[in-house]
Amino acid sequence: MTDTHTLGDLQFAIMRVLWQRREAPVAEVHEALLEERGLAPTTIATMLKKMEDKGVVAHRSEGRRYIYRPTISETQVRRSMVGELTQRLFLGDPTALVSHLLEEHEIDAGELDELRRLVTEADRRRSADDTDEHDEEAE
Repeated sequence: MTDTHTLGDLQFAIMRVLWQRREAPVAEVHEALLEERGLAPTTIATMLKKMEDKGVVAHRSEGRRYIYRPTISETQVRRSMVGELTQRLFLGDPTALVSHLLEEHEIDAGELDELRRLVTEADRRRSADDTDEHDEEAE
């Protein structure tokens, strides 16, 4: 994993607003998080500046307002943060992570069916990739 995009709780909440809206000024981000967080607009502005320094958001000026937009996708952040979590808590073993989730959390029958479908789909993709590799080696 070359890029790590680990975000704190507030940073992730801000990113969710930006992913949803594609771009927003500080005031809109503040408004979206006010009920949940109760933070001052200056706190949101300061955090957005830190996030820009980190490279996860960028801004454009519209008069005196800064309009922020995400520079990374939610998928990139999830991949990075889950990878880091797996490495730190499960010594890089994704099976241990999944095992923990299955043992420690209530998962209903529908969720188990979806997990089975996802495992079957991943297995099919892996088999297709293996077949493609063997075909390339034979050439």
